Amino acid sequence: MPMFNVLFVSLTAMLRRPKPTDSEADLLREQEHFLTSGAPSAASVVRRPDKRRGEAGEGEGRSGENEGSQRDVVTIEDLPDQLPSLTPAPPKKSRFKASRVTFEDEDAEERLDRHDTHISAVLSRIVERDTSSTPISLPAFTGMAFPKVLHRSETSNQVKKSIFARQIAAQKLKECKTTLHSLSEAAPTPETTMDTDQCDAAVSGPRLVSGQGLQGPDSSGETMRIHMENQAKLQAMSQSEILEEQKKLLFQLDPRLVDFVRSRKAQSVSSFPSPSKHPKDKSGTEDPPVQDVSRESGSCSAAVLCQKPQEVKMEGEEEELSAPPPAEDLPVKPQKEWVHMDKLEPEKLEWLRDLPEPRRKGTKKAMQARFDFAGTLIPPTEDLPTHLGLHHHGEEPERAGYSLQELFLLSRSQVIQQRTLSLSTLANILSKACAGEYVSVLKGSVTSTLLDAGLLFLLRFALDDSVEGVMSAAVHALKALLVCAEDEECLDCTFSWFRGLSSFPLLPSAQEEEDEEDEGLDESMKETAKEKEERKSDHEVARQDAVKGLLKMKLLPRLRYILEVVRPSPRVVQDVLEILTRITRHSSSSATQVLDCPRLMETVMSEFLPTSWSPSSQSIYGLPLSSAMKLLRVLATSGRHACARLLNSLGASERLSHLLSAEPNELLLEPTESLRITTEAYRLWAVAAGYGQACKLYIDLYPALVTALQSVHRLPPASDPLQPLQLQRFLALLSLLTQVTHTAGCHQELQAGMVSSGGEECPPPPPVSWGHVTGLQTSLMGHLKGFIKNLDDPLQKDGSLTLIPVSLVYLEAYYHQLSRQNCFKPVETLQELELLTSDALLPLMSHSVVQGLIKNLKYVPLDSEIAKHASLYHQVALVVLPWLLPGSEYLVHELVFMSISLISREGHSGGPEAVELGELKLHEETQKDTSPSLQTVGALLREACVQLPSIRGCFLTHLAHLESSVIVSRDALLGHNPWIKSHLLPELTGPILPSDWPFLPLLSLYEQSGVSDGGGLAVEELPQGALQAVTHCLQWLLLLEVWREEALKVVLPVAKFARLSCVFLCSSDLFLERPVQRLTWGLFRLLTRSTKLDSLDLNVPPPGLASFQDLYSALVSQYEAVSFGDRLFGCWVLLPLQRRYSTTMRLAVFGEHVGMLRSLGVTLEQLSIPIERFTSPPEDSLPLLRLYFRSLVTGTLKRSWCPVLYVAALSHVNSFIFSQDAAAQEVETARHSMLRKIYYLTDEVLRSHLLLFRLPQHHLQLSFDMYEQLPPIRAKRLERVLGLQESSVDKGD
Repeated sequence: MPMFNVLFVSLTAMLRRPKPTDSEADLLREQEHFLTSGAPSAASVVRRPDKRRGEAGEGEGRSGENEGSQRDVVTIEDLPDQLPSLTPAPPKKSRFKASRVTFEDEDAEERLDRHDTHISAVLSRIVERDTSSTPISLPAFTGMAFPKVLHRSETSNQVKKSIFARQIAAQKLKECKTTLHSLSEAAPTPETTMDTDQCDAAVSGPRLVSGQGLQGPDSSGETMRIHMENQAKLQAMSQSEILEEQKKLLFQLDPRLVDFVRSRKAQSVSSFPSPSKHPKDKSGTEDPPVQDVSRESGSCSAAVLCQKPQEVKMEGEEEELSAPPPAEDLPVKPQKEWVHMDKLEPEKLEWLRDLPEPRRKGTKKAMQARFDFAGTLIPPTEDLPTHLGLHHHGEEPERAGYSLQELFLLSRSQVIQQRTLSLSTLANILSKACAGEYVSVLKGSVTSTLLDAGLLFLLRFALDDSVEGVMSAAVHALKALLVCAEDEECLDCTFSWFRGLSSFPLLPSAQEEEDEEDEGLDESMKETAKEKEERKSDHEVARQDAVKGLLKMKLLPRLRYILEVVRPSPRVVQDVLEILTRITRHSSSSATQVLDCPRLMETVMSEFLPTSWSPSSQSIYGLPLSSAMKLLRVLATSGRHACARLLNSLGASERLSHLLSAEPNELLLEPTESLRITTEAYRLWAVAAGYGQACKLYIDLYPALVTALQSVHRLPPASDPLQPLQLQRFLALLSLLTQVTHTAGCHQELQAGMVSSGGEECPPPPPVSWGHVTGLQTSLMGHLKGFIKNLDDPLQKDGSLTLIPVSLVYLEAYYHQLSRQNCFKPVETLQELELLTSDALLPLMSHSVVQGLIKNLKYVPLDSEIAKHASLYHQVALVVLPWLLPGSEYLVHELVFMSISLISREGHSGGPEAVELGELKLHEETQKDTSPSLQTVGALLREACVQLPSIRGCFLTHLAHLESSVIVSRDALLGHNPWIKSHLLPELTGPILPSDWPFLPLLSLYEQSGVSDGGGLAVEELPQGALQAVTHCLQWLLLLEVWREEALKVVLPVAKFARLSCVFLCSSDLFLERPVQRLTWGLFRLLTRSTKLDSLDLNVPPPGLASFQDLYSALVSQYEAVSFGDRLFGCWVLLPLQRRYSTTMRLAVFGEHVGMLRSLGVTLEQLSIPIERFTSPPEDSLPLLRLYFRSLVTGTLKRSWCPVLYVAALSHVNSFIFSQDAAAQEVETARHSMLRKIYYLTDEVLRSHLLLFRLPQHHLQLSFDMYEQLPPIRAKRLERVLGLQESSVDKGD
């Protein structure tokens, strides 16, 4: 929109303004008159130009045309557009222009708008000056109405100062003269003061009160009058009163105010010349000197130094502090020629003294850890020389070394060397801490302490330092924090093992977080894990996961900048590459971020994996590095798509071709580096072949691979320093051939699948087919036989033992894939396997070296019988099952299937019949023991063996949630390489199956039941198939308890009891079903055998539960609700009431649930637990004994209702009332009270049971033995207790 600007108004033309009555002809006539007069227009319309479009203003264009047509234009040839400089000085340069980055295509207006800030940006930075201490003075009063105006002509002959500065200087000079004049009038003569041997301190004036805040012309005089009054008060006070008032003031005033007053006094004293000293008189007093008032021209200072003796004594403390110490007390004697030593600082000079001897503190408290620059912990008693630079001006200066707090402080120093030294020391400390060198000498974890203190942020900030030394030290410290060299070495050594390509993500241990914000919300409204992660701050993320925190703090772009722009030393480059490798191992998302970081991988590929290079010893830039190749290999492990990007987009395939087409000694590299980089190249190729990729490269480099394979049998001697590297190279080569064989074995299947499916949902067949790998088996077979022969050579034994397992892994892959090919011939293959067994495998197993290795294995008996081998296989399978980790789901599925099937092989050893015969023999040997035998277990085993297929189906059904993981694991285990998505295993959260997996169906039903209000679990109706699932679960448990007891040793007896309790808790009537009851009875008798009872410790919390008492409370509540006096349930409730277990459970039964005693009719024969375990030792809990006594006396506990607990209660109460042990008064009173109440009981049977109880005897009718009459000692105690009562009654009467 055009803008109208008024440019000019003419007052001389006096042209007539148009009137409203003028016609159009009048207006045209006035316009012609205006144009002919040549007068300028009063206003013109100007259109604002658009500078971004390069347009000219509308007004400018028109005015230019008019001027060109009406005016003469004078032009001068060769006239420059800009005027030349009048002085031959060089052009000015801006110091800040070079630091600004500008671009050619950047618009100047945009740059101006970006840098031009609004006035609010200036006003917001205005800071008000503190004027509280600035003197304020009013102008002098004059007779004039207004102050005299200063003119420039009056100040022309003065020094060049601003008018304001000269005005202020003149005003200060005037005030100074006024103050000096008033001081000279108010000061008395020196002679009057000398008569009293005192100096008038009023002449010197006050040191604190300046009078600047007073208003009026006589402010200085008022100040002197106040000072004189203060001096008069001091003269009227005695010395003791002055000291007392001084103490009061020091106690009441702020110490900072006292220090300020003393500093003002010290300044005023030091501003005057020192007085001449007079000799002391006999009384020991010194006459203070007196100086006359001296005036200097142009000065406004006047002072008289004189002080009263009282003031000298009152302020002696200050003089002692300010007085310099004698020269002999100083560590060094200052010399006059020393610079800046005219003013001594004793505090700093104290550091020049010798350090005291280090000593151990006389306390048991932990001492602060101190480290040297190498990260070594310095003992507190060690006396190190000072030239090592470990002593400093911090805490405990006598101790050498730096604490962690001091190192953190130095890392933020402005001195570059201090920052570098502190970061290097922290790196050394972290390295030693990760190696475990401080575990035995330091309390707590050094690494955790440093991370809690903010080490991660400190290192990240140090990486941004502009000084390369500081940045390099930060990189080294970060590498020491993240990278564990031992872990990397182990991962490299296991790469060639079976499934060695796969690795777990190196994530921190998972910590469950309670998010209170999501409580009570619907699932749709809750935040996802990604949203929660984005909402967290850097500190919260770094506290849980250091790698995630660093990624969130933009570590990768900074590392790229260091590699690409800074181009640091070789050590820093190696550290950066190792850090990137560790970040890649963290997770697949971290690996993706490394790949996606702009120019990071391009820089690595171009600088550290070039396609051509020349040997250079000055820099590693432009040379291939094994650590860079390892980074590519770890990146490829994260997924097949990442591997494809490396091979195709980043040119890794071309690098492999250049490095592996020649021998290592032809690569123009150091021998060790050439072996390392070719080893990593083989490993990267093996990972790619594990996805079915880079197979065309196998065809192109087949001659080089065959040449390398033929050199495998030429093992270097053990004395060769390159032998470990050569072995690793051979292992990587064999791993590559194994993966290529797996991929070639899938070619035929993929070809057929693509034809049948039309190319949809089927990977393309790889370029390599089975015919490309058939020639490798013969060569590997020959190598294996050679390795077995080399076991007899001590020099080549270790190398052969290293290569034999990898050769066997290859042969396993070859014959496994051969069975899937159309060319497979079973007869010829069987002959080959027989030849392999006779020529290689049997000699290998019988060799003394292998036999020695087998003997080192524990719990693996060597037996040649086939049946025992099957039993051994079954035992090993059951033991291995709870240890299998994520990624082995297919093995779990297969082992569960086979372990349940193979247990039927026990029938060859007698089966259930043998168990029954053993039980009968055991019963005959223990006829005197009334506990029931295990005769029913044999029949239950027979039924379980018949149901093995159903049992197997039950457990496989409960593993159905692992189906997708089983398929992924199967592809990796069987070598279906084209279907493998990633060699990175799932997150390691623990074993796939828990150690108590045989209880899985029962626990699953318990979790589906739901929690009732009473604490127990109940359902209205069992899910369909629940009874069969529980029955099969109990049958499998019975089989394991009888025939595979070793497999269940990993489950504690208390855990078994707690898991089996779910039979009673998950339903109100499940335990009443006949198959469930029979199997549970059998398991209960197995758990309560005399050899097993001692190991059943219910005081230990079962795994997964906070305490056993909570579970027992639920059991008791369920028993009261739904048991109907069931004997099996009763045995389950009675077992935890044994004397050796917690009193809490017995208190719960006899207190809160005493009503259940009426239906707890389990006999001693049904319980199968000796009664002595309930009665011995005697009870010592007084509350429980009172509950026992109350339940017996009130009739709540009767022998006909609850015989087991009736005998237990009788035994404990009888032992308590007749105990002769000394006890507290409360216990003794309770004994007497119970005994008296028992004696006067009306129930004669209960009275005789309580008084005459002797010992529990389960074979008797009453289950206990009784005295015919009280023994004498008990009778005397009864008489004594009754006599005490009678005597107390008589006294009362």
